[in-house]
Amino acid sequence: MKYLRLLLFPFSIVYGLVVVIRNWLYDAGLFKSQQFTIPVIVVGNLEVGGAGKSPMTEYLIRLLKTDKKLATLSRGYGRETRGYLVADTGATANQIGDEPAQFKQKFPDVTVAVCEDRVHGIQQLQPHHNLILLDDAYQHRAVAPALSILLFDYNNITKPKLLLPAGDLREPFSGRWRADIIVVTKCPEDIDQQKQDTIAAIIKPLPYQQLFFTAITYYNLQDMDGKVNTMVIDANTTVFLLTGIANSRPLVQHLEKYRPDIIHHNYPDHHQFTLKNISKLADDFEGCASQKKVIITTEKDAQRLRVQQLLPIVNKLPVLVIPIGIKFLNNQGESFDQSVKKYVREYTEHHQLH
Repeated sequence: MKYLRLLLFPFSIVYGLVVVIRNWLYDAGLFKSQQFTIPVIVVGNLEVGGAGKSPMTEYLIRLLKTDKKLATLSRGYGRETRGYLVADTGATANQIGDEPAQFKQKFPDVTVAVCEDRVHGIQQLQPHHNLILLDDAYQHRAVAPALSILLFDYNNITKPKLLLPAGDLREPFSGRWRADIIVVTKCPEDIDQQKQDTIAAIIKPLPYQQLFFTAITYYNLQDMDGKVNTMVIDANTTVFLLTGIANSRPLVQHLEKYRPDIIHHNYPDHHQFTLKNISKLADDFEGCASQKKVIITTEKDAQRLRVQQLLPIVNKLPVLVIPIGIKFLNNQGESFDQSVKKYVREYTEHHQLH
């Protein structure tokens, strides 16, 4: 499949020209980037697919929500609604998208909003908040952020830097130079200095750009309501894994430490699970003769299981959710925290003076 995509390279050239011209028009001021009086933090990546934006957004929520009246704003990918919406605690993935639904479930006291037009969304949130986190908005040049955090997946950083549709880049690799902070995600916890130096040489951060490395952290299993489950996965446990995320390989590798033969029901990123999908999972699970068996899914996928037509089957199955987070390597966590808080403080002070 990857070789067939190379046949699309001429289209990548055309796509790249359009993106380069668009970015130049913004950089030259011919297209307007809206600046706001409150700090807006953008989290994003250059590639399509997952680089760990949701765990990073959640990390920032935990870091900043105590001191700030904070809101998150996403496009709401995959939702069946349109326009600006503010989530309540009962909001579903169909209404606001799976990732915003996940944020609202985990942080019920934080405002979670969705809007395709980020400028309009920020304008609606600004009167009642003093900090906004934009999830997956690095390419949304209509907003001039106070801080841009750009993520790179460790597993993809050495791959050829080809634009869509031949490759996976949304914009040229040079787009990384707009970032204030760059984070390489999903690293092995034991990554050595030589490998870090190799990655730094690929990224070539500018003098003002800070470079951090993080690994995935997996937390205790939970039920669908977020309550910790005490089940222990061991060699006698048959694990059925249900995923519809961009890259499930790190999770599979994690679970294989406990049970090597995972039964994986794997679907594309943001896949809307159907009755047929879940019925097949239920049939496979019921047909398994193992005395100890469990179904595991991700937090994001769990949001898409809360569809009314699926719940009669889902509620009868022992579905457990595995939360993930991020861990800064090289004892960089405190430095990252201080940098983010400094950007927010200085931006706020500057705009209060003006």
